[in-house]
Amino acid sequence: MLILQAERDSLLKPLQAVTGIVERRHTLPILSNVLLENHQGQIKILATDLEIQIDTVGPKSEAEDFRITTNAKKLQDILRALPAGAMVSLDWNNNRLVLKAGKSRFNLQTLPAEDFPLMSVGENVDATFTLPQEIFRQMLSQVQYSMAIQDIRYYLNGLLMQTEGNQLRLVATDGHRLAYAACNIEADLPKAEVILPRKTVLELFKLLTFPEQPITIELLNNQVRFRCNDTIIVSKVVDGKFPDYNRVIPLDNDKIFLANRTELLGALERAAILANEKFRGARLQIQPGLLSVTCNNNEQEEAREELEIAYQGDTLEVGFNINYLMDVLRNVHVEDLQLAFGDANRSTLFTIPNNPNFKYIVMPMRI
Repeated sequence: MLILQAERDSLLKPLQAVTGIVERRHTLPILSNVLLENHQGQIKILATDLEIQIDTVGPKSEAEDFRITTNAKKLQDILRALPAGAMVSLDWNNNRLVLKAGKSRFNLQTLPAEDFPLMSVGENVDATFTLPQEIFRQMLSQVQYSMAIQDIRYYLNGLLMQTEGNQLRLVATDGHRLAYAACNIEADLPKAEVILPRKTVLELFKLLTFPEQPITIELLNNQVRFRCNDTIIVSKVVDGKFPDYNRVIPLDNDKIFLANRTELLGALERAAILANEKFRGARLQIQPGLLSVTCNNNEQEEAREELEIAYQGDTLEVGFNINYLMDVLRNVHVEDLQLAFGDANRSTLFTIPNNPNFKYIVMPMRI
C-alpha cells in the first residue's frame, strides 16, 4: 500500500523535530521507533521516551488512515543521505516499510502501532500563558548552561520555571554558579513552580526557530506542555525542591565596574589556552583602571591578559573556574556586563546594566 509521496524535506524536517528524544538502545525496543499516523490526509509524527513526548505535523497523504512505527534514527539517516529536493515514496506491506527515492530503495522493519506506548497527558490545566519564541529562547539561552549534569542532587539536573502574577522566571544552578532570567508577560498567573528536566530544556531550545511566532506554555499536574510551530512537547517534571536562589544573590558587593563582553570573552578564551586542564583555574585581579587575568598549568606555563576598566576601588585578587566565566559571556548577548565583586571568598555577581531581569552568580575557587 502506497502511504506517502512527498519531497524529502517535508518529511525530514518534522522527523528531526521529534527524534532528538529517541534513545538508540532502550529496554523497550519500540521506543527506538517513531509513530507515523495518518488521519484524514494529515500525517502526525510522534516520539517518546516516556518522560517526554513530542508530536508534530508531517506532510499530507492521499492514502487511507494508517498508524505504523519504524526506527526513528534509521529513517532520519536515510532521508538525510538523500539529495535535497528528492521525491520520496513510502510503501507499507507485510510489516515492511519500503522507502524509494530515484534509484535508491530501503526496506525498513515496522512494529505494531498498537504496542507503541503513549504518555498519558493530564487534562487539568493549572495555568497557561503565551509569549514570543524569541523572548523565551533568549531566556533559555541565558540560563541553561548553568544546569547540572548527572548530579546526585537530581533536582539540579534541570531548570526551575516559576510563574507569579505577570512574571515568568527561569533559574538554573549546578551548586557552583547560578543563572536567573525573568520577563513580564501579558497574564495574571498563580504562584507556581516546576523543574523541567535537562533533556526537555535542550530539546525545547532546538525547536524555538521562529522568533516571531508565539509559544504557549501550559502547566498541568506533574507535567508541562509546550505548543509551538505545529509541534507539541509534553514533559514530566522533576519531583524535588529547588533551592531558594534568592539566598545566594550577593546584595552588598561594592567593587563594581562595567566590562565589554566581547573584549573580556576574548581575553578569557586566550588565557584559558594555558589553564590547568583539570581544574580550569584563573586568577582575576582588579585594581584602579585595570583588570588582569592569569592562568597557569602543570608545565609551568602562564598566560596573562589585561583589560582597561573604569574602576577606582580597592585592589582584589580572586580565583574562578574560567569555564564558568566564559559560559555567561558566550550566552548573554549584550554589549556590556556589570561585574560586582565582594572579597576573595564571596560570590561575584554579573548583571546587565539597567536590567533587573538577568543575574549570574559564580562562586570563587582556591587556586
